[in-house]
Amino acid sequence: MLSDREILSVLEMLRNENLDVRTVTLGLSLLDCACDDVNRFQHKIYEKITRAAGDLVHVCDRIGDKYGIPVVNKRISISPVGVAGAPFSPPQMVDIAKTLNDAAKAVNVDFIGGFSALVEKGLARGDKALIDAIPRALAETDRVCASVNVASSRAGINMDAVLLIAEKIKEAANLTADKDGLACAKLCVFANIPQDIPFMAGAYLGIGEAEAVINVGVSGPGVVKKAVDRAILSDPDLDLGQISEIIKRTAYKVTRIGELIGREVAECLKIQFGVVDLSLAPTPNVGDSVGEIFQSLGLLSIGVPGTTAALALLNDAVKKGGAFASSHVGGLSGAFIPVSEDLNISDSAAEGHLCIEKLEAMTSVCSVGLDMVAIPGETTAETLAAIIADEMAIGVINKKTTATRIIPVPGKKAGDRAYFGGLLGESVIMPVNNATGGNPFVRRGGLIPSPIHSLNN
Repeated sequence: MLSDREILSVLEMLRNENLDVRTVTLGLSLLDCACDDVNRFQHKIYEKITRAAGDLVHVCDRIGDKYGIPVVNKRISISPVGVAGAPFSPPQMVDIAKTLNDAAKAVNVDFIGGFSALVEKGLARGDKALIDAIPRALAETDRVCASVNVASSRAGINMDAVLLIAEKIKEAANLTADKDGLACAKLCVFANIPQDIPFMAGAYLGIGEAEAVINVGVSGPGVVKKAVDRAILSDPDLDLGQISEIIKRTAYKVTRIGELIGREVAECLKIQFGVVDLSLAPTPNVGDSVGEIFQSLGLLSIGVPGTTAALALLNDAVKKGGAFASSHVGGLSGAFIPVSEDLNISDSAAEGHLCIEKLEAMTSVCSVGLDMVAIPGETTAETLAAIIADEMAIGVINKKTTATRIIPVPGKKAGDRAYFGGLLGESVIMPVNNATGGNPFVRRGGLIPSPIHSLNN
């Protein structure tokens, strides 16, 4: 239970510190819709999604109004289409994506995730068809999100899949060249993908999950920043251990709010409650930035020396506070560092404080990876694949989730700006080493074996 003082502090978070429930995501299994007739499959998935999610938005809005806590996004995640739609060809997969888009519009959710494939050890027929369909599927829909898991600590890194998905990213960017490659913003490439992510673009419902489940993504970078600022103003001599404790207590309050909303939504919909994802997810709004927390901790800007250590402190404190607040913590949980979606991080990149190599180093201790990074459109598929492979290696070796959401912006070069709009924001295009060069390493293909610590049965 929260004390009266803590309740007042939560009210202050809601009024002045950008606290919200970032997303309530309905996970829905489509495995029982599987069949070998694409028209019947499309009919079955449309009917199931619209029936199960018909009241989702209304219930979220009603409960948000009840508690005065806005639920910003309502989303759906589904079983990986590479599995549920395994018999179908790439053009049929595109048609399936359009059906998913129509269903998302019918129930008025922001996004539907799960146009996904799990290929860390090899590509099955359905996986290959889905990956081939990704460029058109994302370019010709506006609410469908895709993810591909190309690596795991148990299996290693599937370099054939890495190069293939890099080529598809280039295709997707070119198909939406008039929108600065916007389709790529709806695609995440993962190592060790969790089965219960509520955040897009990576959300999908894992094979081991329930028939239907409610997962919640809470946020609050502005809340954490204000808590740190208040504490340091009150006692300028606080050490980092004490600041960590403050962040931990703040994360506890934010998590309790997320679980409160999620459980009530699940109860109203008569659906199982799943997890709370603790990730600090920024927006392009001033005061709602992860990057600003680093400045509150005493750094000139995110990206300067000390950034990785500060991010490790932040991530650890958020997870400890959330784990104490809920026994159902999952998803990614920690801190996102999406360049274009965080105004402060975007500015740091433009000012030269943050480069793609430093971002990669930071991903060794953060929740995700190279997120919403705009790079020159001339970057070759080989160089793009090598960037992805580097990020996957960090996840595989460290037994953690890492991901890339990279946009090679057609017709633009380093130093130009890319504009994605809305929650996706805008960013300077970051330079890439050897952007136009070849890379025989990634062309060798095959499987980079799993590390020795995977033999832990």
